[in-house]
Parts: sequence; structure tokens; C-alpha cells
Amino acid sequence: MADRRSGERQWLVTHADPGESTVSLPPLVEPAAELTVDEIRRYSRHLIIPDVGVEGQKRLKNARVLCVGAGGLGSPALLYLAAAGVGTLGIIDFDTVDESNLQRQVIHGVSDVGRSKAESAAASIREINPLVTVEIHNTALDRDNVREIFSGYDLIVDGTDNFATRYMVNDAAVLLGKPYVWGSIYRFDGQASVFWAEHGPCYRCLYPEPPPPGMVPSCAEGGVLGVLCASIGSIQVNEAIKLLAGIGEPLVGRLMVYDALEMSYRKIKVRKDPNCVLCGENPTVTDLLEDYEDFCGAVSEEAQEAVVDATITAAELKEWQDAGKDIFLVDVREPAEYEIVRIPGSTLIPKGEIISGEALAKLPQDKQIVLHCKSGVRSAEALAALKAAGFRDAVHVQGGVLSWIKQIDPSLPAY
Repeated sequence: MADRRSGERQWLVTHADPGESTVSLPPLVEPAAELTVDEIRRYSRHLIIPDVGVEGQKRLKNARVLCVGAGGLGSPALLYLAAAGVGTLGIIDFDTVDESNLQRQVIHGVSDVGRSKAESAAASIREINPLVTVEIHNTALDRDNVREIFSGYDLIVDGTDNFATRYMVNDAAVLLGKPYVWGSIYRFDGQASVFWAEHGPCYRCLYPEPPPPGMVPSCAEGGVLGVLCASIGSIQVNEAIKLLAGIGEPLVGRLMVYDALEMSYRKIKVRKDPNCVLCGENPTVTDLLEDYEDFCGAVSEEAQEAVVDATITAAELKEWQDAGKDIFLVDVREPAEYEIVRIPGSTLIPKGEIISGEALAKLPQDKQIVLHCKSGVRSAEALAALKAAGFRDAVHVQGGVLSWIKQIDPSLPAY
């Protein structure tokens, strides 16, 4: 079982405690003045629920919710927030729709490929519910704009897929006193929680430090079951509705962990850390960090040092192959990725086998080792391990197989 668990899920076990903790909170927003006849017709199935009713629907109408990302989690979240009648929805996403997104990012369609994700998502929302106001932020969220953007919303729904942005979202939300609903997905595993420092822990209480570079693969590296996005995204919307309307017991101080293969849910208690650097009793982080990418470390310092003067381009690799240079080309990705697409002449040796030392005996001593992965991050980590083991002339391919496809053979499938 452990071989298919995400690194993030394994990591959280040491940072959270099993148990049960529930928190009831007052409504996050005031109700709107009234519901129109059209709104009463549209939301009638909400209105006849005693816990929601007209008052709860008025609160949803008056709410302003920002969704960070219009991808795997943002797609179902935005669709159901719109259908639920959240009055104003903000979308921030700087990316464009790619064909590989369509397996899980259901807010986009074939005709949207190449289009701005924020614009595509906004069009889908308007089709579902024209009564919702959509605000588009077609930009990357960064240190310079996050405060200004967040300040215009009551609640944040975090659908990001990288640690640097997750920490920035958390830090900005805590500093602004905003609650946010967090979700994470990987392969068959999902997590969700509500972080609100005024009433419970923040993300840093659960994860005080980001995981070591390379420990937790991204969805682009490890994959994700498309429907898992809907499972976790719908939980996020459920929590958002509860917070906005002041009903039920939101996941404040609790982490929901979902296993799609076992079809099991479990809750883990997350305590507020009195020593948290951000929301603790004596915080030392009182402003946004200067560089979240540096804080999270896209690659380790060892990898950064290893690639200096040991990096070649895909074009250079092709020149070496055409010239018959005596090299040993190693693909450090996983077997499933190797089956999708490969650089001709490569030998599959997953990064983990190189890092552990298990594969060192398989490597020839009389040839120059050339490593590649999908985009260059994993091969840089593997390169550091090889250089430490004495393979001083080893190099890696900048941009990995994606660069090979772009520069050398566009007929190959990208993923």
C-alpha cells in the first residue's frame, strides 16, 4: 500500500494527531437584502433545507469568494460555487488551457484549448448561472499583488498545486485575517481542511516547513485520477458554504484525508501550534516572505550546485547522438511515464534507485552519463547524487523530455 501513497500524505502523519475536534462558527457574511423571484426559483432546493433557508441563501448571494487556480480543484469548486449562488466569484489564474488539462479540469472544453483558463472558467460560470458576478484576475499570484487581491474577498478557496503558492496563500490569509479552504490531490489521495488562524490552526501549524525538494512529486510528475478533483473540490465547496452561511461544523482544526482506491475517509485532528512562526503566541514571520520559491526550494542546494557547468540542451544531446559520442543516456522518470514517451536511446533508471545508490552498479564507468527527466528537476537531483558518488563528468538535459519534444521531435506526445 505504501508504494502508492503520496509523499505529502506520508509526511503529514508526523505533523498531525489522530482524533476528533469540531468548531461551530458564526456566519462569515451578512445576508443580502432580498432574493429576487428568479433567485427563489433557481435556489428553491436550498431554500427548503431548514439549515440553509432564505437567510442562508441571502448570505451566499452577498458573499465574495476567490478561487486561486482554475485547474483540477478550481474547476469543480467554481462550478459548484456558481451553481450554489455565491454572489461574486473571483478567479485568479495566469495559465492557458492545455489538452492534458481536459482529463480532470472539467470547467474547460476542447474549444478552450489555448485560451486563458480564467476567461474559459468565467464563460462556463456565466453559462451555469448568469446571476453570479465574475471577477477575473488573469495574472500570476505573487508577493506584490496577493494582499490587494485577497482583501476584496470574504473567503479564499485554494486550488493551487505547488508549495510556494500554498505557503504564500496561507501567509497572506493569516496576515489579512481571512479564512481559506485548502485542498490537495495526488494520484488516488486527497486532503482538505479549513485554515483560519483566528479560530484554529493555519497551514504552517500542519506543515511548519516545506518538504525536502523532490520528496513530494507534483501531479504533472506523478499523475492524478481525474475524478479525485471532483471529490476534493466538492468538499471544498461544502466547507465554503458552511462558513459563509454559518451552518454545520467546518473543518477548522481537522484534516480530511481521502483514499479513492479504498473509498475511505478519515479525519485527523490538527492543533494550533503555539510556537507557529506565523500565527503562534510569539510570531517571527510578520510579513510576506521575499521569495517563496526560494523558501520551498524547487531543487535542493546540492542539485543547484551539481547542474553548474553540467547542463546540456536537448539540441546538444541530439548533436552528441548524431556524432556518435559515447554516452549513456538515463531516463530518471517513473515506468508509467517512460511508457508514454521516451527519448530514443535512453535507459530507464528511476530517480529513487539512483538516490538510494541501488542503481549505481548499473552505470558504466567508461561512458559519460547523461540524465534526463520530464522537465529537469528530478534529473538535477539525480545528478547531485551521481556526482557525490564519483561520476564527475555526468550531465543532465535542461528541460528534459519536454524540451526534446519541443526542439527535436514535435510529433512525440507531451504530457
